[in-house]
Amino acid sequence: MRELTADDARHAVLGGGVFACGGGGWQHHGVLMGTTATSLNRPVLAGVDELPEDAWIATVAAIGAPAAKNWEIRPVDYVHALKALMDVSEHPISAVMTGQNGYSTTLNGWIQSSVLGVKVLDAAGDVRAHPTGKLGSLGLTTRPGYTTTQVVSGGNRELHGHFLSVNTGLVTTCDDVLRDISVRTGGFIASARNVVELDWVKNHAALGAISLALDLGADMEAAAENHPGAARGEAVVQSVLERIEGRVIARGILRHEVPTDTHGGWDHGTFRIGEHTVPYLNEYMAVESSGQRIATYPDTIAILHADTGLPLAVKDAKEGGFEVVLVVADATSLPLASSAVDPVSLAECEELMGIEFLRYLPTNQASTTAALSS
Repeated sequence: MRELTADDARHAVLGGGVFACGGGGWQHHGVLMGTTATSLNRPVLAGVDELPEDAWIATVAAIGAPAAKNWEIRPVDYVHALKALMDVSEHPISAVMTGQNGYSTTLNGWIQSSVLGVKVLDAAGDVRAHPTGKLGSLGLTTRPGYTTTQVVSGGNRELHGHFLSVNTGLVTTCDDVLRDISVRTGGFIASARNVVELDWVKNHAALGAISLALDLGADMEAAAENHPGAARGEAVVQSVLERIEGRVIARGILRHEVPTDTHGGWDHGTFRIGEHTVPYLNEYMAVESSGQRIATYPDTIAILHADTGLPLAVKDAKEGGFEVVLVVADATSLPLASSAVDPVSLAECEELMGIEFLRYLPTNQASTTAALSS
């Protein structure tokens, strides 16, 4: 186990920003969460082998569209959501894990650890960010007999007041309800949900995902410090490629093929970089060129600023003709959670985006997909 520091928080935002894949929360919110958590106390990061075998784990996350105009989440909302879940859970919750890496989502659970004393598990529902709660639900959409309790807290106080809701039912139904709540309360809301035994996490989560993001952030920071001036951007890009075993797909000016449209709790649109297009649903979900699929979720897809090497968020992509680098890492080269290849979740993405995902699943995940479908 290790105490998480202000340096770790800074690295979490940097590395998490790459795994955000265009979404994954917001940089400034990640800075706020990390600063608050490490100032109040010292969050504790634990590996799956450092917890008792009978430990129970909850997933903590934020739900909504990062480009929503009226969102509001306060750090205390994350604490309130988990405390409400702990009060109603039939099992004691000793650790929490994030549903995904991202600008701010890599830090999910840190403030809960500082305030409530739970451990932050070095695992995630997905090594990269994704648009639906189902994709970070550890394959629970198809676990026979599983009933979830999901709590949300927060909302835009000025417009809607504080909102708290406790929901029990199937993962698929509760996820849809929470998405609707996020829309109705301003665009984003904090959640705590899906209490499961440690053994289920061991078999279905992306293990080591938080350490990976921290290491990536440290690499990026060192590259920037050691290569000032014009060489900085390329040095940071190379540090990303080395840590995530990625490759450059394209370099060029970022254009809007389809402008961002926020509705239904998601940011929809498509970017163009040279001959390549990148459709997104909150996050970058595919790369295509000349009618050919180049990369597909759950591959990690990142767009980096050429001059700094720092990741670009969908909400910050303004028309202006700036140069970017399109980077992809194969899903099989990084920790891969069961929920990232969940056919129920991916079928929903196909319906929302009108593009195929299931046919492009990593070939060595066929047995996992079959097990989740049974």
